[in-house]
Amino acid sequence: MSVTPLLLRSLRYGAIVAVASAVLGGGVGWLVAVGPGLAGGLIGAALSAVFLGLTAVSILVGGRAAKGDLTSPAFFGILLGVWTLKLLLFFVFSLWLRTQDWIDPGAFGFTAIGAVVGLLIADVVAFQRSRVPLDVALPGSDRPAE
Repeated sequence: MSVTPLLLRSLRYGAIVAVASAVLGGGVGWLVAVGPGLAGGLIGAALSAVFLGLTAVSILVGGRAAKGDLTSPAFFGILLGVWTLKLLLFFVFSLWLRTQDWIDPGAFGFTAIGAVVGLLIADVVAFQRSRVPLDVALPGSDRPAE
């Protein structure tokens, strides 16, 4: 069973949500704080999309490196390494962006939170629309479950 179609669909839906949140967050940020608001909205949407997209990409890369064996240490090593990198980058960007005058923190925060919620909803919709075959024995059948 391959999770590749599910993850690719999740990435496609995530790209659509990221563009929509950048347009909406950047537009509202522009109306509220002109240049810094636009920058805050665009950066909030971009960072949210990159960080959430890295998870799907790391699962795809890890699955390919482990040759489809999702119990392989290589798979979990890649996943854990990417998640650790994401955590470190999040702290670095948070501390750096706090000191910048060219970004509106309100526009950044609201756009980032909205984008994360939207991207999580996109993941749920991608999961719900995926068709994953199940090999189970139905009651009354002579075939044992695998």
